[in-house]
Amino acid sequence: MKILKYNIAFILILLATVACVKEDNLFSLEHITAPENVNAVFDVTQDNTGLVTIIPNSEGATSYSVDFGDGTSAELKMLERVTHIYTEGVYQVEIAAHGITGLTTTITKELNVTFKAPENLVVTIKKDVVNPRKVSVSATATYATVIDVYFGDVVDEEATHVLPGEEATYTYEEPGDYEIRVVAKSAGSETTEYTETVTIEAASDPVNLPVNFESFTVNYAFVDFGGVVSSVVDNPDPSGINTSSKVGQSEKTAGAETWGGTILTLEAPIDFSSKKEFKIKVWSPKANAVVKLKVENLNDGNIAHEVDAVTTVANEWEELTFDFAAIDVAQEYQKVVLFFDFGNVGDGAVYFFDDIRLVSAPTMGSGIEGIWKVAPEAGSMGVGPGPGDLSWWAIDDAEVSRRACFFDDTYVFNTDGTFSNVLGSETWLEGWQSGSADACGVPVAPHDGTAAATFSYDQNAGTVTVYGKGAYLGIPKVINGGELTNPQDAPESITYNVELNEDKTEMIIDIDVDGAWWRFKLVKEADFPSSPIEGSWSIAPEAGSLGVGPNLGDISWWAITDSELVERACLYDDVYVFGADGSFSNVLGAETWIEDWQGGSNSCGTPVAPHDGSAVATYTYDADAGTITLNGTGAFLGIPKVYNGGELGNPLDAPVSVTYDVSLSEDNMVMTLDISTGAAWWRFKLVKN
Repeated sequence: MKILKYNIAFILILLATVACVKEDNLFSLEHITAPENVNAVFDVTQDNTGLVTIIPNSEGATSYSVDFGDGTSAELKMLERVTHIYTEGVYQVEIAAHGITGLTTTITKELNVTFKAPENLVVTIKKDVVNPRKVSVSATATYATVIDVYFGDVVDEEATHVLPGEEATYTYEEPGDYEIRVVAKSAGSETTEYTETVTIEAASDPVNLPVNFESFTVNYAFVDFGGVVSSVVDNPDPSGINTSSKVGQSEKTAGAETWGGTILTLEAPIDFSSKKEFKIKVWSPKANAVVKLKVENLNDGNIAHEVDAVTTVANEWEELTFDFAAIDVAQEYQKVVLFFDFGNVGDGAVYFFDDIRLVSAPTMGSGIEGIWKVAPEAGSMGVGPGPGDLSWWAIDDAEVSRRACFFDDTYVFNTDGTFSNVLGSETWLEGWQSGSADACGVPVAPHDGTAAATFSYDQNAGTVTVYGKGAYLGIPKVINGGELTNPQDAPESITYNVELNEDKTEMIIDIDVDGAWWRFKLVKEADFPSSPIEGSWSIAPEAGSLGVGPNLGDISWWAITDSELVERACLYDDVYVFGADGSFSNVLGAETWIEDWQGGSNSCGTPVAPHDGSAVATYTYDADAGTITLNGTGAFLGIPKVYNGGELGNPLDAPVSVTYDVSLSEDNMVMTLDISTGAAWWRFKLVKN
């Protein structure tokens, strides 16, 4: 029977072996909640007997009680169905789902048993706004007991049964025209039908970065070659760093070429102006497999750049990084090409990949500094027998809502090495802290944010330690080797295993409490940037963005015009990069604007040393003085000829350093630079990329 995709969960928990030697019993049945998503499928026999079949279902139930609404009832085991004979009438059928602990969830369904032929059938068919292949059907009819829906995509299809007014949903596998048939039936032999043809469109939206394979409207049109077969599939291992629903799959079939791979063509060329690092999540059946990532020009395959990475684990997700810093940014690249196990003949191995992203290269900072919160989502904290295993208990959506006072708590890692818990007026208190039922309440010392705490982060070991009685991450009771039962027993330090993901905006924390592991997922609320100028900048592509005049801010002698913007396009794609580690670089690509004093003819051309981006340079930003100083022969902002007290007539006379007056505006997204040559003032307007 094609039912509405009901899932029945079996819960088998063996607690005795975990807690038999632990006086405080870290894990108990209190973690198990009442059954959820309780429902039932009804069907009626059309022979005037009034025989109705009821099939209860839910998540987390081990048995059911069914009150037929006529003074009689039945007890059912999991997966059982029950039949009952009704006389004509309207009944309130009550279904109680019982969990392993005795917790119960009850729902009521209205059942209208009649022997008359259904009339006035009204059918509503809707396509899902997110997934256009998903269709929902609901119907009402006078004298209808059950509605049967046929979606028309298979031969000898079995009906989906719903009660009048309820929805039946279905997802089509392929595009096409399908005839949906809706049958309203009562306990009598007569029925009323309605048919309608629905058109399921093929996915047609273009592919753009980042690629995560979750869209139902994007056409992920793989072009395979060399014996590789690729497609979008369900995630075969939704665990670790990748719990998404859909992923890419590439099978390197037996005998496939050593160079076999697959191509995804993007809607537009890749913008490498400020981001030059690809990250891809990969699941490989073997370690030490070479994964080659190549980008190609749309029309000329000879214009390409490729980078290799090597898998380090087998049969689990990991994120590989591909450094494209050396790419020629003057060229255009619109194809993304992936090769798995490059250099080896295909052996039938299947590889999975996901979350293809272009990001900025990491800075010198550790990434842990900043303000963090526990992610306000189901599964963001939990406990189980091993690292990352939340099978004993994981927070669900209902608990996230109930514990709102906890999810607004922040964990602050300051750049000076201090740490603080910021809890506000309320946080989540457990019985061992308050002596009463778990609920929101005033923070209890020493876990109240008053601890004078510090932290240390060992990136190589993958650990973070917080020092200070009462300092903690996640929840306060969890400590190394156990769980607290008295606030005054809080230790002086706690060490957590930590992993930073998603460009250091997600922190996964694991801690062993002797026989079990807790996990917390934190997300970064805010960074502590070293400077507002950190990042990549370009000259604003607008008239007046560079010019010169007799006084500060006066560009009356000359200012760039709209037509000159077009002529000097090779200048306006230049990038000025201020690193978090104090480094500075000019990224010019294959061409920039070359003036006659450099040996050019005031036109686009190959960069001339030392103003060619090769300078090993640093910068200092003095916010109080309103200045930026570049240190390194050949480093510059705006145009290279301008320096303090003059204009260059020979590239070899470039100074070792240049200082500019600077002001930031529009939320630090616009930088205005002024510099005096002695006889004139130049001004440049930069915008942050």
